[in-house]
Amino acid sequence: MLLQRIDWLIVGVYFAVSLAVGLMYSRRAGRSAVEFFAGGRNQVWWLLGVSMVATTFSTDTPNLVTDMVRQHGVSGNWLWWAFLLTGMLTVFVYARLWKRSGVLTDIEFYELRYSGRPAAFLRGFRALYLGFFFNIIIMASVSLAAIKIGGVLLNLTPLQTILLACLITAAYSALSGLLGVLITDFFQFFLAMAGSVAAALVALRLPQVGGLSGLLGNEAVRSRLALLPDFADTPALLAVLVIPLAVQWWSVWYPGAEPGGGGYIAQRMLAARDARHATGAVLFFNAAHYALRPWPWIIVALCSLVVFPSLDSIRAAFPHAAKVGHDMGYPAMLTFLPAGLLGMVVASLIAAYMSTIATHLNWGSSYMVNDFYKRFLRRSAGDKELVLAGRMSTVILMAVAGVTALLMRNALDSFQIMLQVGAGTGLLFILRWFWWRINAWSEIAAMIVSFLVAVYMRFLHRLTGLPPLSDWLQLVIGVGITTCGWLLVTFLTRPTETGVLVSFYRKVRPGGPGWRRFLERAGAGGEGPEGVDAAWQVPRGILCMFLGCVAVYSALFATGNWIYGRTLPAALLTAAAAAAALVLTKMWGRVVRD
Repeated sequence: MLLQRIDWLIVGVYFAVSLAVGLMYSRRAGRSAVEFFAGGRNQVWWLLGVSMVATTFSTDTPNLVTDMVRQHGVSGNWLWWAFLLTGMLTVFVYARLWKRSGVLTDIEFYELRYSGRPAAFLRGFRALYLGFFFNIIIMASVSLAAIKIGGVLLNLTPLQTILLACLITAAYSALSGLLGVLITDFFQFFLAMAGSVAAALVALRLPQVGGLSGLLGNEAVRSRLALLPDFADTPALLAVLVIPLAVQWWSVWYPGAEPGGGGYIAQRMLAARDARHATGAVLFFNAAHYALRPWPWIIVALCSLVVFPSLDSIRAAFPHAAKVGHDMGYPAMLTFLPAGLLGMVVASLIAAYMSTIATHLNWGSSYMVNDFYKRFLRRSAGDKELVLAGRMSTVILMAVAGVTALLMRNALDSFQIMLQVGAGTGLLFILRWFWWRINAWSEIAAMIVSFLVAVYMRFLHRLTGLPPLSDWLQLVIGVGITTCGWLLVTFLTRPTETGVLVSFYRKVRPGGPGWRRFLERAGAGGEGPEGVDAAWQVPRGILCMFLGCVAVYSALFATGNWIYGRTLPAALLTAAAAAAALVLTKMWGRVVRD
């Protein structure tokens, strides 16, 4: 084992603090389902925002970034950088709407927006589909990264790593509820950031790397430094930049970057004190997620190309390690950390793992309890029973995710699978707030068609004997088929009942031309939502979304150019980020007004 006594002491202290927080908030979490799943709905923006960042900073995230950099260069990160557009749309358009809805989970939204048995079916099915199936894939991917880190740093077998991770994380998550998760996330985030920065600094100081100048001048690295893909390489340009920016961000449902908000991002917004805190939380999350965190991981990934230029070199260095892939470049680089610092970095990775898994356990459990168990099995269940059901479902989710992780290969594979399964559903999630004609059948059709297309695409080459299609082409085909499918079903089925639409409009106040025809009809029938402020705020929101993207992308690429020593573009991008942020600050009061 690489860890020395001081390292184990640091890791042990971290576990003790985490469990202490879980025990501290266990009694409060047990008071009610609202406390357990929504933290009492009175949380402040900075705590919620840091929690979102901590959740998306998991053990698999630096592995995933390393995989992208080793295979596609720094520009390969556009596969996830493109989701900033989705995030900023959520900040300036949807955060306010989610908070107005007053639901406990975003799945509960279905019976607020739609009517009848289709709405009830959609709520129950999505609760299990997302809370169990999709959530299991995400947690298994995160646990896979833990397996690889445990194999490299601790010489643990995959089964040993999973047993250790599952027992500790499930116990902590079942005790503390969302508030405990938020509090623990807060210090976990700073520990995880400190660990990633320390790993980057140590990697740069390795003799093989030769510091920042040695890294940037290395032949294996120079061709991987570009922030944009080679425009002469059409396949790479389409896969890495064009499709993500033109199609992926608005059309694909992906956890943490759902078009229109959703999942644990919606959970944090719904737990906010008011619309101002909900909006501020998501804005902080997007700024930190895209502009603050990536470069330490990217630096370690580039250093790994020097120290471990091929998969064979990783296998030779770690013959006992299981499931060797490019994503193992990150944990492989951590083996060079000295005693003490290694313990801190390992603790930071454990913190990253626990923050993500704890959120997904609480989020998934909220679906299974609030939107399935309470809604369909035990409508009379009291708060104590619901909290007990939440704790039991937490343990079950963790156990199944652990088993699934043992069957996975690498983080990038699961990333691509999740993108494909969600392809084509994003536009519906964006429009359902602003177009009255979308109904429950629209969502059912989108969900079924996207899943069937994803499965077919993954096995197409086996069925036909033809070469497999590229990931980006599968995505575009999936988006096209799914979008056509749910639009067709929308016009072939009856709209949502008028009374439900009127109630939704009065409560959420979305406004816009997509409701005009319905309001005219409802008004003529005496059922219209009279006296409701229907001001169309989306144009201002889209302007702010653009400014937000300019600010964050400029900050992200300014950091990269400062690191590369390109002073002029770095200074210009820094000025652009500051200018966009200043304009947003002046517009903030009107943006967050409920």
